[in-house]
Amino acid sequence: MRKQLAAVAAVTMATSLLVAPQASASTEFASQKITWQRCTDEPGFERLECGEFTAPMDWHNPRNGKTITIAVSRTVPLNGNAKSTVFTNPGGPGGAGRTLPLVYLNRPKLSENAEIIGIDVRGTGGSDNVTCGSYQHRLATDWRDRSKANLDLIYGGMELQAKFCQTKSGELGEFITTEQTVRDLDLLRQVLGRKKVSWLGYSAGTWMGAYYATYFPKTLDKIVLDSNAEFTVSWQKVFDNLPAGSELRFRVDFLPWVAKYDNVFHLGKTAEEVRQSYETTRARLVEQPATLPDGTVVTPVVLDALIFTGLYSKDSFEGTAQLLALIAGTLPMSLAAPKQYPDALMGTQMSILCNDTPFHGDRKSLEREGNKSVKRYSLVGGYQVTGPCAWWDRPDVQLKRPNGKGVDSALMVQSVRDPATPLAGAQRAHAGFANSRMLTVKDEGDHGIYGFGNDCVSDVVESYLVDGVVPAKDLSCPGVPLPAPGESKGNPLTTARQLAAQAGW
Repeated sequence: MRKQLAAVAAVTMATSLLVAPQASASTEFASQKITWQRCTDEPGFERLECGEFTAPMDWHNPRNGKTITIAVSRTVPLNGNAKSTVFTNPGGPGGAGRTLPLVYLNRPKLSENAEIIGIDVRGTGGSDNVTCGSYQHRLATDWRDRSKANLDLIYGGMELQAKFCQTKSGELGEFITTEQTVRDLDLLRQVLGRKKVSWLGYSAGTWMGAYYATYFPKTLDKIVLDSNAEFTVSWQKVFDNLPAGSELRFRVDFLPWVAKYDNVFHLGKTAEEVRQSYETTRARLVEQPATLPDGTVVTPVVLDALIFTGLYSKDSFEGTAQLLALIAGTLPMSLAAPKQYPDALMGTQMSILCNDTPFHGDRKSLEREGNKSVKRYSLVGGYQVTGPCAWWDRPDVQLKRPNGKGVDSALMVQSVRDPATPLAGAQRAHAGFANSRMLTVKDEGDHGIYGFGNDCVSDVVESYLVDGVVPAKDLSCPGVPLPAPGESKGNPLTTARQLAAQAGW
């Protein structure tokens, strides 16, 4: 979950036990070998190898002959002596993960002691894809307009989104679930010949990690859950908390920071003046969308999405403020717009959100809740990410509920002003997940902490992940101050994604 246009393209529980697949079929798939080779000859990929493996399309009917391909990557320790294997996931849900291991090459304690595995989970990236046919309801109309005619467009669009995703994804869409995915992960563990692996997941990757631990508690060693979705409840409840988290980050961190550097951005000398500049610009876009130099058309909802995803990392503040200033007309138009996610992310995300857990409500309840949220949260109050699930033909999926039982330990990392997965939800998940420890990052709002410049967090995580030191109790670290314009050290995840684009991924 970190590209600046993630929100543009991607914004984009039952407890009964499921029948395990037949052992013989599982053994048959586990006997395959991955042929590792250089991912690409492009610079920057020297220490990353790529491969793929085959998994059943449906783990509850693995012998029906229908299979899918899962694309994976791994880092190669310079000393060649990996002491452990760490599976990673960037979130989404549905984010492609093969370039994520590149982020940790600047963390030698981890990268020189572990084989780090990147995974394009089923449905996305280089694995077999699902799609919504490039239909994207979230950008079709302004969610702030609550007139009857526009509400018909908003919720009619959600219904159409469900139909597009399920029709265009075909048979595979039914099997894009967390339960199917974690079985793919444990198959990968077996194919690699590992008795145990560790887990490092961000955002929706914390949901996946918690479920992996629930289905396979004895094959996971260390578990790091960074920027936690409230994985003990439904996806609907997880995303219902998003507007409040984004509003807190927007008002407490972003707006005052932009105002502090009014000599650079010229959007206002106080947080309120900057907010008014945003509101004025947004209102103007209702009448006349702006076109960026690369041809991207910026509507009010695109502006909201750009700002929202810019809140994920302090290293994105400068670029986000520049983009707002460019659209507002206080800076000359000389910037290129960020790239969009591929449609596979949208298809995978909607399939997971709507297949995994039941949705409660209908058009009337969505409209009622949306009206309330819009009044409370100016930035993304109308984002009802799971709304299309009200029209989804949900398959018979009954996930076990994560509770941490049988798990030796888990380390949860959480900033106090996370815009996408707020602190309160993470705290509730922590309380409901046995044997977990919470590392709270104070005076911080980044979404995704480990590996991105916080030395205190890195020390705690690597002591746990590499040395096996489980914190005796919950603990905290200070956050990293917001950088001045021109002083950001950059984000290694951005670099990894640029490399992926360079390689044509």
